[in-house]
Amino acid sequence: MNIRPSEHITNTDLNSGLKLVIADGLSAEAMVVFTSGTFLTAMAIHMGASNFQLGMLAALPTFTTIFQLASIWLVQKFNNRKLITSVFNLLARLPLIAIGIMPLLFSGTTTIQVLLILLFFQHIFGDIAGASWNSWMKDLIPGERLGSFFSHRSRMAQTLNVTLSLATALCLDYVKTHYPSQEITAYTTLFLAGGVLGMMSVFLLLKTPEPKPTPMDDKVFKLFSKSLKNKNFRNLLAFNSLWAFALNLATPFFAVFMMKTIGLPLSYVIGLGIISQLSSIASLKLWGKYSDRFSNKTIISICAPLYITCILAFAFTAMPASGVTTLVMLFIIHVVSGLSTAGINLALSNIGIKLAPKKEAIVYLSAKNMFVALFSTIAPMMGGLMADFFAGNTLAWNIQLTGSKHMTINLLNLQGWNYFFIIGGILAMLSLRLLAKVKEQGETHRARVVIHMRATFRNKLRRNIGREATNNLYSPTLAVRRQVIKLFKANHTATAYKKSA
Repeated sequence: MNIRPSEHITNTDLNSGLKLVIADGLSAEAMVVFTSGTFLTAMAIHMGASNFQLGMLAALPTFTTIFQLASIWLVQKFNNRKLITSVFNLLARLPLIAIGIMPLLFSGTTTIQVLLILLFFQHIFGDIAGASWNSWMKDLIPGERLGSFFSHRSRMAQTLNVTLSLATALCLDYVKTHYPSQEITAYTTLFLAGGVLGMMSVFLLLKTPEPKPTPMDDKVFKLFSKSLKNKNFRNLLAFNSLWAFALNLATPFFAVFMMKTIGLPLSYVIGLGIISQLSSIASLKLWGKYSDRFSNKTIISICAPLYITCILAFAFTAMPASGVTTLVMLFIIHVVSGLSTAGINLALSNIGIKLAPKKEAIVYLSAKNMFVALFSTIAPMMGGLMADFFAGNTLAWNIQLTGSKHMTINLLNLQGWNYFFIIGGILAMLSLRLLAKVKEQGETHRARVVIHMRATFRNKLRRNIGREATNNLYSPTLAVRRQVIKLFKANHTATAYKKSA
């Protein structure tokens, strides 16, 4: 196992390395499923977390991103991204294992305060490793394969996410129903399993080849400020930061809203998340192909309005009197949001890698991550602080019809989290104005791509319809021919028999 960077990487080594990167992504995705997202939110609610503490949990992954500056310094000093990524990923997995074994070593359960502290250190080490990994992948993966490779990796990771999420949700619901006293033990066991799977990803990273990086001579803060002087990259930072703020004001509380306000059980919330994941998986290959063929900016301009519509629609899901209507609305929202977030996340990641100069990629990508993280951190914490205020204020807009029968039609009913969904959607719309200032090589106007997508869809539809029509046309004809031949043979045999008689 060679932990030093390689001067030259053969095609065989590259293909082998890309397979290891996919395997690393799968093991890391399994770790994320068990230790974050809806399961972490459900665990925190069970432990009695306040709205502010729920906001802190949502903000932790981005709050610690400033520590990526340490990654720049380490890469500059040691010039070995594989070693830095592996060591700090190893350190990031230890707090997860600690959360899993603490209830076994000490009497009582882990408190929400201890959980926050351990996850704080987990994210610090993970961010240092992540910045180094980004730079490593920038050099390892050929530019012309960037979109297709990461879409394939994401598709496989999300398929695993769906499978594990569903199985885990069913197991947790079983434990809650039959062994309610063991619910917290089930959550901590997930953390232990996640930590072990995370260790497997470290082993896979150590086997992945690393191209020798170009040394960076300037000081860390001088390099960091260099990325801010790049006008085009600065425009990307402005758009991505406002977009992240808008989304993180609303999206971290979707699961909380569905469980607390609508009253859905955990299995329903996980099921809707799986529907979103399946929609994302189905569309990732398409977005990866269009990302390489056209531009990432175009993909964002197509997908972002769809996702904004989903955020705004969430504010109306608690209004219908019928539970079936609510579930139908949530189903449609999750299908469209999965489709759109697949394109947005892929394009935002790729456009950052694409616009970053190769020699200083780690600096540019770390600057992007830190600015986005700052706004991503502020948003959910603000949401958690203001949640109680908005919970006591209601904005209603109704139409009343009076006559022989009195009827009231609810058009708008905002309370609690609904305010954040409306505000977040409006801010996200404003951020799209900043996207227009970003310049990307190979950029194609959105209208042309939409026309191309429609034409491709119509051609596929026509081919399928044509194939069906052909099958329907020829199948009866062949059947008629067979019957005619049978009748002809029968008639011919009868005629021959008469002549012989």
